[in-house]
Amino acid sequence: MLITLALLVAVLLDRWLGEPRRWHPLNGFAAVARWLEGRLYGGRLRGGLAVVLLIVPPAVLFAWLGAQGMAGWLIGITVLYIAIGWRSLIDHAVAVRRALDAADPETARRCTGYLVGRDTGAMDETQMAGATLESVLENGNDALFAAIFWFVVAGPGGVVAYRLANTLDALWGYRNDRYRDFGWAAARLDDVLNFIPARLTALGYMLCGRALHHFYRIAQQAQAWPSSNAGWVMAAGGCALQRQLGGSVSYQGVAHERPPLGTGARPEAADIGRGLRLVRNTLILWLAVIGAGAWVLTHA
Repeated sequence: MLITLALLVAVLLDRWLGEPRRWHPLNGFAAVARWLEGRLYGGRLRGGLAVVLLIVPPAVLFAWLGAQGMAGWLIGITVLYIAIGWRSLIDHAVAVRRALDAADPETARRCTGYLVGRDTGAMDETQMAGATLESVLENGNDALFAAIFWFVVAGPGGVVAYRLANTLDALWGYRNDRYRDFGWAAARLDDVLNFIPARLTALGYMLCGRALHHFYRIAQQAQAWPSSNAGWVMAAGGCALQRQLGGSVSYQGVAHERPPLGTGARPEAADIGRGLRLVRNTLILWLAVIGAGAWVLTHA
């Protein structure tokens, strides 16, 4: 049952305090990654070596620290608290919702830009609501559920490995000329580590949104999406909320047409709050299932 208590404490700390505002360890890690990139940059082999050097030593260290009795349990709570970003996701999404409610499109576009990498300068309300809702659903997995999954499966070492891989994917996982080869290992590792959590997150969205009858639609939409992990999560969330996601976006002035996800009408500002509630309800479901599983294992 200690693992369930650790999860609760870490989640409550994040909800209460949010992410560390200064000296966030992931910012330091990103700086080290950029330094190493400048010295190892090259093809896939060099990129793979960089991933190993950056992830394996800290993951091994925290796996060892996590095994040190009560001190290890406290270290695990601290690591998970730093790894998850539920409060940050809420704050950024609510800022967009408030700007839209106040009919302040310029502020809404700026706040949307903090959540997504696409061009926001010409977005209308529907596009901003859709972009924010997609980010809420996808980051519900990346910044919350996947971290919890790897903490339960592999302890502090597992959550450290996942979060560092996720950070490297954000830095290097681009399909452009610079990172197509060097970032290949980081992108593939992130895909592998998110494979099971993304589908469990999608299942949670379906259960909490009473959307299991959309399973085959969700599966088909996920396979058509560039990333099947993100496709499962957003398709399930879109069907749970009965909102259609996907569609055309612009990156650096270049238009891209994406397949549709979900079902129903295009999102509105109010759907941002509905998306946050879906993530919250799914979190409650996850904690209940993990707690029940831990109780069964300790009383078997």
